[in-house]
Amino acid sequence: MADLNPALNAPSLAAGLAGRRIPFEAVPVIDLAPLLADPAHGATAAAIGEACRTVGFLYVRNHGVPQELVDTVFALGRRFFDEPLDAKMAIHIARSPHHRGYFPMFEENTDPTLTADLKEGFDMALDLPPDDPHVKAGVPLHGPNVWPEALPDFRPTLERYYGEMRQLAERLMRAFAVALDLSPDFFADKIDKPLAQLRLLHYPPQQGHVEEKTLGCGAHTDYGCLTILAQDEVGGLQLQNSAGEWIAAPPIPGTFVVNIGDQMARWSNDAFAATLHRVINTSGRERYSVPFFFDPNFDALVECLPSCHSAEQPPLYPPIRAGEHLLNRFNATFAYRKTTESDTPDH
Repeated sequence: MADLNPALNAPSLAAGLAGRRIPFEAVPVIDLAPLLADPAHGATAAAIGEACRTVGFLYVRNHGVPQELVDTVFALGRRFFDEPLDAKMAIHIARSPHHRGYFPMFEENTDPTLTADLKEGFDMALDLPPDDPHVKAGVPLHGPNVWPEALPDFRPTLERYYGEMRQLAERLMRAFAVALDLSPDFFADKIDKPLAQLRLLHYPPQQGHVEEKTLGCGAHTDYGCLTILAQDEVGGLQLQNSAGEWIAAPPIPGTFVVNIGDQMARWSNDAFAATLHRVINTSGRERYSVPFFFDPNFDALVECLPSCHSAEQPPLYPPIRAGEHLLNRFNATFAYRKTTESDTPDH
C-alpha cells in the first residue's frame, strides 16, 4: 500500500515538470445554473466562449449532476481497480471489437514521443444492440459495452452517469453554438449518436525522480469536442498556458473541469483552443479521475464553421469525418491497436 504521507519518499521532478501554483480563478469558474434554466442563456454562453478562446479550460459548478452519483462512481472505480489483474484482463479492451473495456498500465501512450502512460483505465461508450443499423453495417466503434462480472452495481451506475454526462455535454454544445454566433441547435444533428466515451482512471503515486518520459499521462490534447472531467481530491492535472508555462489545475469541490478537444478546435478554426495538458501524481497517494470524452457522430463532417473564417482568416484544417479522426488517434496511442492497420494522427 502506498504511504499516505506525501512528505515521505516524495519524488523529485525533472526540470519543467512542476506545475506553478496560481489562484484557481486563473482558470475560469462558471456557474451553469442559468444555462440549466435557459439552454441558450446568452451571458453564460458568452462566459463559456471567452474561457474557450483564452484558456481552453474552465471549471463548471451548479451543473445539475447529483454529487451522490459522482461519489458512487468514484467508489465503484476504486473497487474495480482493486480487483485482481486476471479479472480485469478478462475484459481487456483488445477483446472488444468496439474499443470497450479495461486497459492496464502502459497500454495507452497519449504522447507518442515518450514512453507509455503510468495509468490503468476502463472505457465504455454508447451501448448499441446487434440490430442497430451502425452495428449491422460494421461501422467502427459501434456496439455493446463489456462489464466486470464481480461488480453488479457497476453497469447501472455507470450507465446513469453516462446519461447525465451526455445531457450536460449537449447543453455545453448549445452554449458553444451561441458563443460562435450560430443557431443554438447547430450541432444537434451532429451529436445525436455521439462517439462519447466514459472512462475510469487510476494513477499510482509516482516515486523517485520523475522524468518527462514517466508521467502518469503525457502531454496531449483531447480528441473530440469537449471533455468533462471529475477529479478526486488528490490533484495532479496540469495545463499549458499560452506562454508555455505548466499551470496546476487543482480540484475544486462540486465542480467539473471542462476542456476543448481537437475537433472543436478544428470546427472553430482554433478560436476555441485545444490546450495541452498532462497528469503527474506526486501526492504519495492513489489518484482517480473520471473523464467523459464527447465526440461527434462517426459520420459528422468536421469543417471550419461559417462564422469562424474569412478572407483574412482562411480555414486552418481540411475537413475530416469525426470517426476517422478518432480512429487515427486511437491507432496512434493504444498499444493493442499497433497490431492492426493504423494511420498517423492528423492533428
